[in-house]
Amino acid sequence: MIKDAHEPVLLQESIEALNICPTGIYIDATFGRGGHSQKILQKLTTGRLICIDKDPEAIAYGQALLGQDKRVSFYHLSFEQLGDLAQSFDLERKINGILMDLGVSSPQLDKAERGFSFNKEGPLDMRMNPEVGISAKEWVKTATQHDIKWVLKHYGEEKFAGRIASFIVNLREKNPIETTLQLANIIKDAIPVYTPNKHAATKSFQAIRIFINQELSNLEKALVVSEKLLAPEGKLAIITFHSLEDRIVKKRFAGKIERPDHRLPLREDQIRLNFHVGKRQEPTQAEIDRNPRSRSAKLRVLEKISEPEDG
Repeated sequence: MIKDAHEPVLLQESIEALNICPTGIYIDATFGRGGHSQKILQKLTTGRLICIDKDPEAIAYGQALLGQDKRVSFYHLSFEQLGDLAQSFDLERKINGILMDLGVSSPQLDKAERGFSFNKEGPLDMRMNPEVGISAKEWVKTATQHDIKWVLKHYGEEKFAGRIASFIVNLREKNPIETTLQLANIIKDAIPVYTPNKHAATKSFQAIRIFINQELSNLEKALVVSEKLLAPEGKLAIITFHSLEDRIVKKRFAGKIERPDHRLPLREDQIRLNFHVGKRQEPTQAEIDRNPRSRSAKLRVLEKISEPEDG
């Protein structure tokens, strides 16, 4: 058995939210290092677990960890491709639960050569699937100052986006920006005021990573697909780590609850809703103390009560 120091966030809360049926079909749409998947498997008997991840290293790790378990199957896919997978195996409206643990994983951050960390020297990559798309290095080399500013402002909510973009464009003309620490130091020099106990490059690295991996648009697609895959009483559990992705999930979930006109004389038991949204959950202080990376996590859960009339 492979052992890994990675600790899954909101583990108990997310598993309880899924309310796992031992014979059900579940999807871990962001396998990572398999902490949530292993917990799901503990509750399955003849049920089935489908694990996907866009990171080939995560899939390889999962196959080594759980590949001998006949209840589990692995697919190297991004979660917005869930619809294609479900169609291939006729799974639409048959899934009892879907889990998404968003953002970058601890192993990705900790491995310098993946290029996600502003604290470790490594090639400036940031692709969750290094086999697809352009790297952060390529983008930083060719993007216009306007585009860099836009990405940092909209995906990082960085108030010094314009100043940072100007520094990047001016300095890349003198020396190519090829490593994580090069970029982190440029950002640090560009920012006149620092937030205590927070690295100056935090927001900018987040923004570039989100852009390179198209995280927000892929999330929006995945939410639409996931709702169609759920069986009645099926649950979609999503763990977010920053306000942009949490806002998308919150808005999408809220839009699924079509409440009747409050002026109509209906009793509560006469109101039929297609979805139910659970109460948002956050890590306990004990979990935050044990795993500081969990501090910004939020868990939101959507339950399909019945099929919408429009399908």
